[in-house]
Amino acid sequence: MDVLALSRLQFAVATYFHFLFVPLTLGLSMLVALMETQYVRTGDEDYKRMAKFWGKLFLINFAVGVVTGLTLEFQFGTNWSRYSAYVGDIFGSLLAIEATAAFFLESTFIAVWHFGWEKLSKKAHVTAIWLVAIASNLSAFWILVANAWMQHPTGFVLRNGRAELADFVAVITQRFAILEFIHTLGGAYLTAGFFVLGISAWHLIRRHETAFFKKSFRLAAAWTLIFALFEIAQGHMNAEILSTAQPTKLAAMEAHWETGRHVPMHLLAWPDAANERNTVQSLSVPSGLSLLATYSTGGEVKGLKDYPASERPPVLPVFLSFRAMVGLGMLFLALGLWAFLKRHRIEEQPRFLKVLPWLIPLPYLANELGWTIAELGRQPWIVYGLMKTSDAVSPLATSQVGTSLAAFFLVYALLGAVDFYLLFTFARKGPDAAAAAAK
Repeated sequence: MDVLALSRLQFAVATYFHFLFVPLTLGLSMLVALMETQYVRTGDEDYKRMAKFWGKLFLINFAVGVVTGLTLEFQFGTNWSRYSAYVGDIFGSLLAIEATAAFFLESTFIAVWHFGWEKLSKKAHVTAIWLVAIASNLSAFWILVANAWMQHPTGFVLRNGRAELADFVAVITQRFAILEFIHTLGGAYLTAGFFVLGISAWHLIRRHETAFFKKSFRLAAAWTLIFALFEIAQGHMNAEILSTAQPTKLAAMEAHWETGRHVPMHLLAWPDAANERNTVQSLSVPSGLSLLATYSTGGEVKGLKDYPASERPPVLPVFLSFRAMVGLGMLFLALGLWAFLKRHRIEEQPRFLKVLPWLIPLPYLANELGWTIAELGRQPWIVYGLMKTSDAVSPLATSQVGTSLAAFFLVYALLGAVDFYLLFTFARKGPDAAAAAAK
């Protein structure tokens, strides 16, 4: 493997691993804030215990997520220095705002919240967790705006061989960035919902702290259903913007080769990129892709053949990732609906309760598939239409990147083992028994 392939693999390893922690941090921060708000509003001590229990799992996940996120930023200087030199004026400013405005706010108030249970008033303490939740989501906003600029560059001028910031407002308000942010949050909130549902189900099937975990389950069931519906309803908006902003990605997602109107959507297909066709193509929805992409049954959808082979993304992995993500989204809706309908008598659904803990990894998988589509579907560009990935890599020796890649694997394996061991241990233990006795 050459330096480019090794650098891409290293960044992919870091990104996939980091994104195991980000969605749960975003979603669980909001759920913990809602739990503590219910405690302040009603005085019900169960909600206080819920905020403490789920908050402990949030803190474990947050700590590892921070560490893994730092290594991603370092790689822009070590492995992708040409990219950094080309877009640093834009990309660097967005990451700087994330660090100074969002991350420090989040880090400060997470300490205030953790150590302030018996030191602050109820209202001051719940304000702290809401600031943590808002800052976490605000941090995601700046990072996703930076990524969205790579997907759809705007608000810049090319000067002296560099992309320089010309319109900051255009960068942070462009529709591509807003849709990417909203879609990512929806996936994060779903992840937290299934996390709470799965752990609650594990305890309920063992009749441990039944009242406590039934309340957790009911809250998470409503939350999960809302965001399962939201994610499906919002997802089609991404297809519409891709049809104009990244037509090659949309065409790869649907294995669509020929530009045309009234383009059908093939529910069963298998792409053959070498021969620029689909070897399997059936169960078609007439004009389905045109409607999805343009809101018109007669809308034109660009095909992959309109673009040189060198400017097309790898079709099969993008196509399969998209199909798997959509399939999981439909499954999440069905599971969320069932959990919501049965939430008041969930103890009478032992089979469902036994299955739910095993489903916790599925939203993680869906999130990773989404990033696969976003990043792999953008290839061969690192900045779509402006800079190719092959032109962005640092002038390093293969041995240097190979060594750092091996180190990443080892360190991440250790961090992952520690994190999942702690989450598993404290999740099995349940809420603090001493707190229950003092209730």
